[in-house]
Order: sequence, then C-alpha cells, then structure tokens
Amino acid sequence: MAESNTPNDPYQNIRPYHDREVNLVLNKLIRNDEFISAITRYQFPKLASWLGFVLKPAIRIFLAQKTDEIKTIADFQGLVAGYMEKMISRTTTRLSCSGFENLDSDEAYLFISNHRDIAMDPAFVNWVLHQNNLDTVRIAIGDNLLRKPYVSDLMRLNKSFIVNRSAKGREVLTALGQLSAYIDHSLVQDEHSVWIAQREGRAKDGNDATDPAILKMFYMSHRKERSFKEFLDRINIVPVSISYEYDPCDSAKANELSAKQQDGNYEKGQYEDIESIVQGITGNKGHVHVAFGNVIRDIETPEELAAEIDRQIIENYYLHPSNLIAAGEDSAEASSQDRNQFEERLQGLEPTAAEILRQMYANPVKNKHTLQEGV
Repeated sequence: MAESNTPNDPYQNIRPYHDREVNLVLNKLIRNDEFISAITRYQFPKLASWLGFVLKPAIRIFLAQKTDEIKTIADFQGLVAGYMEKMISRTTTRLSCSGFENLDSDEAYLFISNHRDIAMDPAFVNWVLHQNNLDTVRIAIGDNLLRKPYVSDLMRLNKSFIVNRSAKGREVLTALGQLSAYIDHSLVQDEHSVWIAQREGRAKDGNDATDPAILKMFYMSHRKERSFKEFLDRINIVPVSISYEYDPCDSAKANELSAKQQDGNYEKGQYEDIESIVQGITGNKGHVHVAFGNVIRDIETPEELAAEIDRQIIENYYLHPSNLIAAGEDSAEASSQDRNQFEERLQGLEPTAAEILRQMYANPVKNKHTLQEGV
C-alpha cells in the first residue's frame, strides 16, 4: 500500500505515523519523563511515590530494550497484540464475531461502528480482523483525548488519525475538509480500511444512533465532483455492531447521566476520559460480540444512509443475558447467576442512577423490537 511521502504532506498533522518515523517517535517517548512517570504509576501504584527515583530509570531501560527491535508500525502493533491477548483472556469470558464472510481481504472498508468504549471498540474490531488475517484499521480519534503529546504519539503509532474537535470559527471547515480528504485518501489511494464511530461521543444510554453530520463530513471533499450516490459507490461503508455483556464504565455513565437529569449539568474531571479508557481496558466485560454488516449501496442522501447504518447496527446487535434481564424478558439464556451478576451492578447506585443503568442495558432490546415491528 502506498504511503504519502511528499515533503508537502497535506495530512502530516493528523495522519498515523509512517514506518520511517517509528524509531524517532519511540526514542522520543522513552526520553519523555511524563510518559515514564505515567507508566511507573500504572505498574507500581503503591511504590511510585517514594521509589520513583529507582523505578523510573529501570522502566526506561526496560522499554528501550523492549522497543529496540520495533522498526515498523506492524512491529509496534505486534507488541500491542501480545498485551491485547492477555487483556482479552483476563477481562472477557468470550469474544465472538459474525458477518466476517461479508468482508474481502482485497478491499478497503469504512467501518462505521456504534460507540460504547473509547479504546476497546476499535481495539476489538482490530483484533478480530487480525485473527482472520485481514489488515488492521486506521482509527479516528478526537483530539480531546490527545491532550498529552505522549498519548498522541502512542495512538498515532497504533494507526490512529486525529479528528480536530477543538477547531473554532473558520478553522472548523478547514479541519473537516482535511479530515474528509484524508479518509478518502486512506480508502482509495492507500487502500487502507478506516474505523470511525457513528457519532461523536459514546452512546452512554445504550441508544445507538448515527449522526448524519459525520456522513456529510465524509462527502465534503467529493461534493464538487460527484453525487452522494456516486460517492457512496466509491467507498465501502460497512456498519459494525459491538456489544458488551458488561460495560466496565456503566456505573460512571449512569452517575453522569443522573447528574445531568437532576442538576442539568455534569462537570467532567480533568482526567476522566483517561480514567474511562483505563477502566474500559482493565474492567470485566463478560462476553463481547463484534458483528459486521453488509456494504451499503444505492443511497441518495446522508439521512437515508444514517437510517440504513442504524438499521444494520440495531439488527446485528448481539443481545446478552444482561440486556434481556434489564428489559424484563424471560429467557432460557439468562441463568440465576446472570441475574445475580446484573443486580450486583446496581448496588451502591442511588435510585435514579440505578434505573438509568438498567435502561442502558435494556435499550438495545427495545430498539431491536421497534425495528422488527417496523415502527
């Protein structure tokens, strides 16, 4: 696959890193004191404050040795895959996949996914692609999650590209145009698949819905050259449904939505997004299912496209016992142990938050019924 390699790279400030940049970026990370301190606190939370002067040099040496053989993005992702495998074995009871027969290894796809977890949604998509010998995706990530330079470096080493959400005024159209052009460049020129969420922010209430504005953004760089239908025929949009039996961040989401419902607002903590990422990675997820839909064709407008993406995501969403229990549906799949585990998630929450958490799990069931009834 081709890489943009010109001195005037129009996507240099947002694109993933290239192989030729890997060594320089890794060396910069190892020299970054803030990054080393973060690793030290994560690995040794009880010792970092009073033994950091010993631990940090040791961690720096360990990382230098660990990354010495990493020369390409594929090498870096191979390292990540090892940790991913351990994480899956520790935090899931099962990982399954459906619809994989819809994909062709010779094609590039624009995967538009529901969004429940900041880091794990694209990570699980990448993992099932990797396990089935398909190339991993380039991941769209908001710059609100990349306030630390070392976080940005790590994400771009892992094939993430930056969505500029902090742009203001006239900068917004420029940023959206660059993003639209880059996604098209990745799919058509580089023949490299892309993952992006169906809307900005996670579906904290369990209702998965596509924002047509995101679809209009895809079309921005095409509108003077081709119709929306012609643009759609140029790329391969595939909806993806990701369902977690248990959401490690469910209580935090419920408390946030409860605060908004009762107080009218919620003040997010400075490091809350990072804490959500860590909790999503390390927390218990139970059974996780990734479902790939069909390539979408013959659509005339962004609104029609949003409706079709929603239809496929809801239809392909795998309902776990936790969803059925929350919706009050009797099912042979839901054991007494399942019911006890779900009820445990409600403990410690005040009544409004507990009800919001229950609805969070129930809404996929309700949305599927609504779709089946044709309402």
